[in-house]
Amino acid sequence: MRVVIDATPLLVRSAGVKNYLYHWIRHLRHLAGADVIGTFPPLSGVRPLTHEASVAGPAATFGGLAALALSNHFPLPILDWMTHGADVFHASVLVRHPPRHARLTATVHDLTGFLMPELHPHANLVAEGSFAHLARRAHRLIAVSESTKNDAIRVLGIAPEKITTIHSGIADSFFDPPPELIDDVRRRYGLMRPFVLFVGTIEPRKNLDLLLDAFESLPLTLREYYELVIAGPIGWDADRTVERLRLVRYLGYIPEPDLAPLTAAAEAFVYPSLYEGFGFPVAQAMAAGVPVITSNVSSLPEVAGNAALLVDPRSQSELHTALARLLTSRELRISLSTAGRERARAFRWEECAAKSLLFFRNVAEG
Repeated sequence: MRVVIDATPLLVRSAGVKNYLYHWIRHLRHLAGADVIGTFPPLSGVRPLTHEASVAGPAATFGGLAALALSNHFPLPILDWMTHGADVFHASVLVRHPPRHARLTATVHDLTGFLMPELHPHANLVAEGSFAHLARRAHRLIAVSESTKNDAIRVLGIAPEKITTIHSGIADSFFDPPPELIDDVRRRYGLMRPFVLFVGTIEPRKNLDLLLDAFESLPLTLREYYELVIAGPIGWDADRTVERLRLVRYLGYIPEPDLAPLTAAAEAFVYPSLYEGFGFPVAQAMAAGVPVITSNVSSLPEVAGNAALLVDPRSQSELHTALARLLTSRELRISLSTAGRERARAFRWEECAAKSLLFFRNVAEG
């Protein structure tokens, strides 16, 4: 069996999908080897994960993006040539014309573009529309959660038996980061006070304004004791939210090596997103033993289980109440920390890769 995975999202600025592909491909290759798991473009010397730039060298980045652009815009069998001998081609949202000789698969990460188009720029909606056409043509699909699978069935009209749910994983670095790394991150970012943390792209879907409103409504004693810390790059349609970030601690984009110790340093993690296909930040915070408040919609209850406080992401009063409850109860924080660590063990990249390899074998065998 030979599988070629479209890795072009690793060459551009990306968040969740890039995180998924980076760890997924590494663990698949650890199980099956690079002879079985190939990539388009071919990637051998992959650099450490960063969401802001390519993880490949300049030549591989330029060549891969150029081949993708030619393949997408001209009727040339470029991908057929570059993936010759593959039994399965696993496409990303960036591919418009997959190779014709291999069985086609893809991962469905979320359906936000269809369910909440107002939360996306036009370019994203065009890409989602193209991916929907590809997904309907695919032999089989992976969904990163049961929630996403159900959305794909309902929104795209895909047969349930065509979709296999395989939960994403959590990087090992989030499980019990060393105390010295946590202390170092506190020192370098000047985090001397206990703090409440949000990690994510600053964009409408992450619903950060609700968190800012809820935190501002807390009693002064809590706001003087706890600091609200926001970490993540600026996304689209974020001007109003960015203006408000001057009133809290905004750290900007956090390099990947700092993310796990930063998360572990928090007293609480709050993520009131309006929709997530999986929700990496929530799973990562649970793995780090940080008590979580998150939304009661989409995949977030599925990922959090009974290990987080769930709130209506449209309700400031619910989030206010959950914050006040969590920040004033050490017993609740300890309980959720313990439950979160246990819950997070269900999401390991080793298990995700093993299930994915079986998925590919089934597809290759027809």
